[in-house]
Amino acid sequence: MYDVVIIGSGPGGYVAAIRCAQLGMKTALIEKYSTLGGTCLNVGCIPSKALLDSSEHYYNATHTFKEHGIDVKDVKVNIKQMIDRKAGVVKQTCEGINYLMKKNKIDVHTGIGSFIDKNTIKVTAADGSVKELKAAKTIIATGSKPTSLPNVAIDKKRIITSTEALELTEVPKHLIVIGGGVIGMELGSVYARLGAKVSVVEFMDTLIPTMDRALGKELIKVSKNHLGFDFYFSHKVTGATAKGKEVTVTAEDKDGKVLELKGDYVLVATGRRPYTEGLGLEAAGVKLDERGRVAVDGHLQTNVPGIYAIGDVVVGAMLAHKAEEEGTFVAETMAGQKPHINYNLIPGVVYTWPEVAAVGYTEEQLKKEGKAYKVGNFPFKASGRARASMDLDGFVKVLADKTTDEILGVHMIGPRVADMIAEAVVAMEFRASAEDVSRMSHAHPTFTESFKEACLAATDNRALHI
Repeated sequence: MYDVVIIGSGPGGYVAAIRCAQLGMKTALIEKYSTLGGTCLNVGCIPSKALLDSSEHYYNATHTFKEHGIDVKDVKVNIKQMIDRKAGVVKQTCEGINYLMKKNKIDVHTGIGSFIDKNTIKVTAADGSVKELKAAKTIIATGSKPTSLPNVAIDKKRIITSTEALELTEVPKHLIVIGGGVIGMELGSVYARLGAKVSVVEFMDTLIPTMDRALGKELIKVSKNHLGFDFYFSHKVTGATAKGKEVTVTAEDKDGKVLELKGDYVLVATGRRPYTEGLGLEAAGVKLDERGRVAVDGHLQTNVPGIYAIGDVVVGAMLAHKAEEEGTFVAETMAGQKPHINYNLIPGVVYTWPEVAAVGYTEEQLKKEGKAYKVGNFPFKASGRARASMDLDGFVKVLADKTTDEILGVHMIGPRVADMIAEAVVAMEFRASAEDVSRMSHAHPTFTESFKEACLAATDNRALHI
């Protein structure tokens, strides 16, 4: 009998397992694949970042090295080595999770986990063998899988998802991306840097539409100027077909005008959906909501006492770090503690270059709520550190309460903002005002000075370097 069994070993599941073990619970983790880490470590966050870094090195070698005084000749893409290095990064990271499971004395069971009843879980291995685990409590952490469109059939060869895009053996000549969100822009950037022509077809009228619109507007500009992206906004995809090595995508704009694009690969990046198939939720009596997510209360407990759910399988942003926070939250809740998650302060990041990062309210949300606010902007072209590194695109935008000066939202696009956003999260967790941050010493020259300057700009327009 286990105190807790976790189904799924992604960032939410394995972090929940570790925290449960730290709190003295006898813990088991079930994973259907042979490696731990879920989508994030195997076919998501980690491998995509590896390819993003590799492709950025190549781009710099062919575009900026000369100005830096570095002469190189005959620079070529070795796609096999790039993919092999990515695989090595994934392998090392997944092995690290294996080590953590052993260190924390967590039993790992490989196979598909499904409920027999609320306290009994069947694990079916790849060879068909079955074993049963008894659990006082269970955490569902089965994550999500890519979605497609009803009129687009994914063949995993020419019409592909993000999983196949991480394993290509050649650089596409023309990659057509359906969806201008995080996944589409990150993987589109990888292959654009390596020489592919990239066209993005997006149903909405901007990129990364869930983020502050100023970020999408800037990302469009830099993606066009530096990487030659073509964008087709407000277009509904009506079909995608593959014939030999050629693919054809058709779409319509708002007026019904037909667009036809031809390329050699189509990346379908239209989002992800909760993965609950094969869990046997009905056997345990667990209910789903209207969008196929596991329904949970404020403590992330399902309608069945003792069964919890976290991460992509429940409501909220599909982010690895959101799942991690929820894994810790549930473990501590089961131990009788009183943890807390402020969902408004979970940052979002897009790992293009320049990077995009944000936390808190967007300007559009504040307008919709009728909340009085003020704005401070600071462009990276005014940053000495950015000039030194030739990273002049982008800006930091700070939204603060008009009366109290409390920071309500921070939106960044620029160099290393994926790391910079953490300072904004810390400030907002402690309900800092823009003036609080503007009076903190920031090392010079650094990119983070731009956050200070944006806060100065929000505080009576006091920016010093513009």
